[in-house]
Amino acid sequence: MSARFDDPGVGDPGFADHFSAVAAQYAQARPEYPDALFAWIESIVLVHGLAWEPGCGSGQATRDLARVFDHVHATDPSAAQIAQAMGPQNVRFSVEPGEATTLADGTADAVCIAQALHWFDQPRFFAECARVLKPGGVLVAWGYQDMIAPEGVEQAIDPLRAEILDYWPPERRLIDEAYRDFAWPFDWIETPVLELQAQWTLPRMLGYFSSYSATKRYIDAHGRDPVAMHAQAIARAWGDPDTTRTLRWPMFVHARRKQTRES
Repeated sequence: MSARFDDPGVGDPGFADHFSAVAAQYAQARPEYPDALFAWIESIVLVHGLAWEPGCGSGQATRDLARVFDHVHATDPSAAQIAQAMGPQNVRFSVEPGEATTLADGTADAVCIAQALHWFDQPRFFAECARVLKPGGVLVAWGYQDMIAPEGVEQAIDPLRAEILDYWPPERRLIDEAYRDFAWPFDWIETPVLELQAQWTLPRMLGYFSSYSATKRYIDAHGRDPVAMHAQAIARAWGDPDTTRTLRWPMFVHARRKQTRES
């Protein structure tokens, strides 16, 4: 059976939507998170009943969270992203902003946010976490930074990066800073050092670049595709386009536990 899909009508019409226009590309292009991340989440959660995953996008992390928890409430303010989402039968997808979920007070054992917290109003979101988390529940947020390609290919990608640099939304800076200055609630939990890895062909990597919000903003501004403009130079550095190469993304993880007794 497939996941449930709900649209309760509580989406935030004012949210900064950088991904709906590239929702299909985003769903196909993102790298997968490492199994070690979800094994670690499983190890720190006291009860594996219900997880809330705000900013779920197309469900990149959702399917792995569904192996850890009995139920996953996966939400995103973008209806286009939710339309691309897939998950097993214990997942319910819903169009909701991260700052206001339909979950009742004290019902979630965990809140897990993958590469999305920088889009939220953090004070409002953290207040919502305090509302929905059970005592002892955990808040886990993670993200990944710029891709690292093999020597030679990395240098060929740099002109594309420079071309679109000014077209990243300002929230991108928070990823570069690994959320270091956020006013985190709850008690600190030590986190592991992890990275994403993928074995991709050249077309797969170029599709990833096309899914960037900065790429879409550049095309809107100039009427030309920056990935296509630089693809030939990148292809020369890559070689046979069907050859798979190892690509890496440094990760950062933050985790906090709500007090087991209310103070």
